[in-house]
Amino acid sequence: MPRGRPSRLAVFDRLDHTVSELLNVGGLPSPTEAVEIWEGIWFEETHNSTAIEGNTLILREVKTLLEEGRAVGDKELREYLEVQGYAEASNWVFNQAYASDIWAEGPLITLTELREIHRRTVEPVWRHFPPVDHDMREGPGSFRRHDIEPFASGMRPPPWPDVAPQVTDWLEDVKRFRRFIAKLLDDPDSLDFSDPAIHPIAQLAALHAALERIHPFRDGNGRAGRLALNLVLVRLNYPPAVIYKKDRAKYLRGLERADKGDPCPLGELFARSVTHGIERFLLPALAGPQRIIPLTALADEDVSLIALRRAAERGRLRAQRRSDQWYSTRKWVDEYKDSRKQGRATQTATDGKPRLARPEQLRLS
Repeated sequence: MPRGRPSRLAVFDRLDHTVSELLNVGGLPSPTEAVEIWEGIWFEETHNSTAIEGNTLILREVKTLLEEGRAVGDKELREYLEVQGYAEASNWVFNQAYASDIWAEGPLITLTELREIHRRTVEPVWRHFPPVDHDMREGPGSFRRHDIEPFASGMRPPPWPDVAPQVTDWLEDVKRFRRFIAKLLDDPDSLDFSDPAIHPIAQLAALHAALERIHPFRDGNGRAGRLALNLVLVRLNYPPAVIYKKDRAKYLRGLERADKGDPCPLGELFARSVTHGIERFLLPALAGPQRIIPLTALADEDVSLIALRRAAERGRLRAQRRSDQWYSTRKWVDEYKDSRKQGRATQTATDGKPRLARPEQLRLS
């Protein structure tokens, strides 16, 4: 029987469970401890966040540009500069998150950090391609000094004199969120999460949408806002939320819903993104070959998640069922892959044409 779409509470619960799995293998590593892991996230985030804004570089071109400093393809200079600027800002965000003991020394994000994120993001482009009718007082890292027309959704950013005080209020909201997280850590049973809007990821979605409504900068607000979100996420020991370009429409709809008082759809998108990041980049690299982890973290280009689930259900893959998920180890999955290869070899006739094998000929674990 086909399964229906999981409820929003189930999506948030899966995020919490996956974060617990990450903590079991040591938690989020620093960029210096796990360079290859962070590079994978860095490439994906840079490519997709700039693509959401219309950049046309494909992932391979982004990797070549960032790894080798070499522009491939026939794109406009502006697009390469956009990727370089975002990558520099993203790298700064990842490292800045580990610069201090955030719980002992400071807020989740400061005004200086927000300005610096924007400066690093847009400066390479603006140096060569400044915005039309550019006011020098609206330079990289500075707030806008003109009003913005209403968005297609009807949302109207505040008049420019209100930007600075509204950003100050937004930073106060982030401080209140920090106190909420501290309370949650001290007493996890003190809050009722039957309302999805109470979940931290939904509250982060509300904060992200609020910053986008202010639209504090001349341009680059989407990119800077997503990097500000990721600075907060990493400081809370989550991996960054990579919003994939295929989800651009969902992301924009989520912002619109949040503008109308419902941050949960956007929070669900963030929850799925963070969960995917843990399962794709972190658990497979940190768990080692012997540790039992969810099958979602063990699927790869050689064997899909569906194939692993079917093998587990049929007893062909050593696995354990816990709640609504299957768990296995990298060692057991590798053994299953080997058995599949042996089975295929048995099914192939000496003349190279496939033929059916008798059940006793198949050696499956």
